[in-house]
Amino acid sequence: MWPEVVAHRGASTAFAEHTLAAYERAIADGADGLECDVRLTRDDHLVCVHDRTIDRTSDGRGAVSSLTFDQLNTHDFGSWHGESADVLELDTLLGLAADHGKQVFVETKHPVRYGDRVEQRLAAVLRRYRVQAVMMSFSVTAVRRFKTLRPDVPTVLLFGHRWPERLPTFADFAGPGVHLLHRYPERGRGAYCWTADSAPDVAMCVERGVRFLATNNPAGTRGMLADNLSRP
Repeated sequence: MWPEVVAHRGASTAFAEHTLAAYERAIADGADGLECDVRLTRDDHLVCVHDRTIDRTSDGRGAVSSLTFDQLNTHDFGSWHGESADVLELDTLLGLAADHGKQVFVETKHPVRYGDRVEQRLAAVLRRYRVQAVMMSFSVTAVRRFKTLRPDVPTVLLFGHRWPERLPTFADFAGPGVHLLHRYPERGRGAYCWTADSAPDVAMCVERGVRFLATNNPAGTRGMLADNLSRP
């Protein structure tokens, strides 16, 4: 069975990351799941932004945590790579995923100004939608905290430097970078692997039994998966 294709920040090779257009393209391209990073605004909205600031991904400047949702909405988050776009609120992405029957993988970022408030808000927001969700973080504390709040929601402990031999009980899946999968290929079965866009990386994920494959190019990755699985 091939890995499930998870659109990393949407179809982010085609459109600006974390924009509605990127996620709509990912769905059209056949992605099984949609991945996003979330940060908390000054007025308690969860928005899909990777960096601490909006400097790289918009025409504005400043830390997400210091701006209100309305202030973020005065900026263009899409024209640097495609069409103009508003900041994407997590609620909007969850509604889109629910409408199309897609799983959503939500990563919380740490350390952040609002600490555990991020996981508290995420746990509450997820209750409003009939959607399969997975919570992820590089922070052991954040994953543990969220699992306490929502034991029914699967969790991924992400790591980019070292792959622990044993996962803590509150983490349901290992989340290695693809470079770690090449280093520890025997540990890949059932993992969430990020970010695989090249043919060798996709082939490694198939060979090692990765369950979830995060990619910036869902259409291209699905094509590479089909090529791998059609080989005798």
